[in-house]
Amino acid sequence: MLYKQFIELFDILDSASASGAQVVDYLRSIVPDCKVETYPLVGPKGHTDMVRIMIPGKNGKTNGGTAKTIGILGRLGGLGARPEQLGFVSDGDGAITALAIAAKLLDMQKKGDFLEGDVFVSTHVCPNAPTTPHEPVPFMNSPVETWQVNKEEVTPELDAVLVVDTTKGNRIINHRGFAISPTVKEGYILRVSEDILDVMQSTTGKLPVVFALSQQDITPYGNGLYHLNSILQPATATKAPVVGVAITTETAVAGCATGASHLEDMEGAARFMIEVAKLYGHGACSFYNEEEFGRILKLYGNMEHFQTLGKQD
Repeated sequence: MLYKQFIELFDILDSASASGAQVVDYLRSIVPDCKVETYPLVGPKGHTDMVRIMIPGKNGKTNGGTAKTIGILGRLGGLGARPEQLGFVSDGDGAITALAIAAKLLDMQKKGDFLEGDVFVSTHVCPNAPTTPHEPVPFMNSPVETWQVNKEEVTPELDAVLVVDTTKGNRIINHRGFAISPTVKEGYILRVSEDILDVMQSTTGKLPVVFALSQQDITPYGNGLYHLNSILQPATATKAPVVGVAITTETAVAGCATGASHLEDMEGAARFMIEVAKLYGHGACSFYNEEEFGRILKLYGNMEHFQTLGKQD
């Protein structure tokens, strides 16, 4: 369980002065020589602190091994919307979940448990993200562009990606907890991974929940099309298979809403992702059927144009 990690991180992040440096100090208090870094990322509406952690596996690439690397990315606009909203906003759930996973994996290593493959965890820390005027509450925005974050997080070393993001401001998902997406790869929305469904069923003790995707959702921001949210934006910048892990509610909740984060939902999503990471490094969890994907390419061709902004006027 990760309740301890969430509570400790919430104490750090629910602050007007939250920073990447504070997160780094916290992670190094668990494993002093852990591979963590933070640095500012400047965008058109301000700046944020990127935080990236590489957690080596015992047979991972960083140790000269052959086990595959999984990326766990926490997506958000910001942790807070100050001064319009005071406190930790719902939009920050993805960031704290990714960081809690990193903290838990480091604690496991401290206690002698090492995953087989490397795990790369990344998110950003921004306690005063800009908002877009809207009644009755402002919408969340971000100080940086999505493509900027993709450039920092979606690296060639990643063989598969889980993206955790608050996905509450819609009528598509009417479930309190978390839900997963079909696998997205190179412009294709593929079938839902049976292996990942098995993990979700095991960790929740309930039937798995899958949310719908439209073709627009897996195209880059900036093309003028509808997007559910940014949860599948990393899929526009990689050939690796990507699965979204959406933290969800039954009713539509604004991303800038405070007091709207549910510890048990975030902890459940974090536990699920750790179990996927364990199995993936062992080669026991597949995000997609490689043979079938090859058949799709042969029958219908390349769909990578959906990873671009498309034809421009």
